[in-house]
This record gives sequence, structure tokens and C-alpha cells, in this order.
Amino acid sequence: MKLYRVLFLFIIYNLTAQYKPIETVYFDFDKYDLTESQTKIVNKFIKSIDTTKVESIQIYGYCDDRGTDDYNFRLSHDRVNTIQSLLVSSGFKESKIVILEGKGRVVVRPDTVENLYETRLRNRRVDLILVKRNSFGKDIYTSFKDKLKVGDKIYLENIMFDMGSARLTHSSKKELDRIALTLQKQKNIQFEIRGHVCCTPEIYSDGIDKHTRERRLSWNRAKTVFYYLSSKKVSKNRMTYQGCGNKFPLKKGDNYDRRVEFLITKI
Repeated sequence: MKLYRVLFLFIIYNLTAQYKPIETVYFDFDKYDLTESQTKIVNKFIKSIDTTKVESIQIYGYCDDRGTDDYNFRLSHDRVNTIQSLLVSSGFKESKIVILEGKGRVVVRPDTVENLYETRLRNRRVDLILVKRNSFGKDIYTSFKDKLKVGDKIYLENIMFDMGSARLTHSSKKELDRIALTLQKQKNIQFEIRGHVCCTPEIYSDGIDKHTRERRLSWNRAKTVFYYLSSKKVSKNRMTYQGCGNKFPLKKGDNYDRRVEFLITKI
């Protein structure tokens, strides 16, 4: 039981290659600040990161199921901001922190949970997701870096889709907002947006969009990104889009194949 009474737990998951490394910071009930000893633990982790191999970091905050929605959204944001401030004050570049999002409370049904105390403890947390730099092979990048060339591909892990959906998640919109600002500065870049799908039998060329019932899921994903960037003042004259179906799996897991890529066509 001592494990469950501590104010703070910090766990590093050594995950297999198909998953992103996730670091988790656990908080005590109704708390978002850290003690001096807990701060030292986080700082030790920060120093262990090879920042030359990290493209970006995403930070998500959560609360247990007690309290109102509004209160828990504020508390989860406060937990996220605490970790961000600690990262930045310890030397981690703020520009690499691309998503800060408080998710609020994790809803559970107390009558269906075997160990409610432990479940609630695990839900009082902040997850840090590290995105590795250029981990997808030659000429595939994870940002619009300075020295791109025609033929380079850019895959952004933060642009994600739910199974069978071409609709952008809240996190994906945040990432595209950031990309739009970059593209407004790099006006010489022209590109093609390529949509992909996972989990579709080889006898089919594409997946089914559950909202339109059309077998054009990869096309719809690319088109959704095209029009979203256009709404953020990226000229349509710089962009084209197409669907690639399931022809180009990354072989890193289904989440990676529900994606869009940016293929540089002109500099």
C-alpha cells in the first residue's frame, strides 16, 4: 500500500519500436505542484534526454473522476503547466513543446472497477510523449526543417485520425496551426498532401470513411488537411492532395499508418 500513498510516481516505459516513448508524472489528489524532491526526480529525467534526437514533446494532463468537469479541466491544465514550466526552467527548449493540453477527468464507473483507489491514482497524471527526430528512414522528416529538398517527405506524429475517420482531432488542429505559421514564413515551399490508411485488406485500394460511407478514406484525410491549411491562409496554389490508400505502410503500428504526409514538390 505504500506505493499508492506516495505523492509522486515517475515511470519510464521502455516501449517497443512501434510506440512513442511515454513518460508519466503522477500527482496526489487535488494537487498540481511538486515538492523539491519530486522536482529533482523530474530534472534527472530531463538531463537523461538526448535533445539532439528529440524532435518535439507533447504534454497531456488528466484527473481522476471526482469533482466537476470545469474544475478538473482547470486542474489538468495546471498540472500540464507545472511540468512545462519545469522543463523550460531546466533547459528544455520551449519551441520543442508543441502540444499542451489538459484533458480533464478520466470517467470511470466505480461499480465496475476492481481497484478504484489504484485506478484513480493512475488517472491523476501528466503524460509526456517524446517524438524522435527523423526516425522514419532516409528523406523522411518530422518537421519542416530549414534545408528541405524536392522529394523529401514530412510525417508529423501529432496529426492523427481515429479509425475510419477523416476528421481532425483537437490535437491535430493544434499541430496544423503550428505548421501553417511555419509555411507562412517559408513561402517558397510547395507540397503534396498524401493521405494513408491502416488495416484495410489488400484486395481494396482504400478504406471506408465511416462518416461518408465512401471508400475514399485516404483521399478524405488529405483533403481535410488541405482545406484546413487553406483556412489558415496557406495558399491553395502551393498545395495539392491525393489518397494513397494502404500502399505505403510504415510498419510501425496502425496508429502510424492513419496519417498524412507532406511530399515536397518545389522549393
